[in-house]
Amino acid sequence: MKENDSTNQDFKYVLHDLTNIYVGAKYTYNELVDLNDLPFRLRMAISNYLIHDLDGSMTLGEHVMKMKKGDNAYRVYRQIRAKFKLNIYDENLNGKGKPGYRQKEYKISDIVEGPESEELHAHPERIFVEEMHVTALGLLAL
Repeated sequence: MKENDSTNQDFKYVLHDLTNIYVGAKYTYNELVDLNDLPFRLRMAISNYLIHDLDGSMTLGEHVMKMKKGDNAYRVYRQIRAKFKLNIYDENLNGKGKPGYRQKEYKISDIVEGPESEELHAHPERIFVEEMHVTALGLLAL
């Protein structure tokens, strides 16, 4: 394995238990459709509702930051109650004058149209999308 291959796998993971599913945001939609580790309902939601309107080579992280209120993908993610863990660069982290990243999980509705939406989209270069979090109960809504 090349050195670069291992770094390409960072933030490409699927973890799930009885109630939660966590998916690394560096997966492309094409990779997610072919991923056997992804629960069947989520894979079918992606292949049936999302991938037709998107470039399959787009990652989850890229897509979330470009999503608009009227998009079909937004409606699907809102229906399954998807949340995304964002790392946001702050030059004055915790008021101590030192730069760093603060981490917070946002509902998809907060990212796209919530009160913090404008702030999040003002500087997309300062935001790193780490993972998507979906509950098993949210997937039952499809």
